[in-house]
Amino acid sequence: MATAKARHILVSSQEECGKLKEQIENGTDFADVAKEHSTCPSGKSGGALGEFSPGQMVSEFDQVVFNEEVGKVHGPVKTDFGYHLIEITDRTE
Repeated sequence: MATAKARHILVSSQEECGKLKEQIENGTDFADVAKEHSTCPSGKSGGALGEFSPGQMVSEFDQVVFNEEVGKVHGPVKTDFGYHLIEITDRTE
């Protein structure tokens, strides 16, 4: 079974999510942005979610984590929780 490791930043608006993505793409550290802005408890640990398998996260999250490029920041991704920036840090098939 496939597994992945990812970290994310959760915010309430698509606009804020886009601004944070721009900061990261311009060199601001993902973990620092997560600690300062993420509304998810994982923000305290830089957004790290640990290792998980398909089906353990909401479907919109899984779709990105198990199909998109590793090492790149993806998003905004909308879920019932809000808007996410997702960085896939590792994936095994």
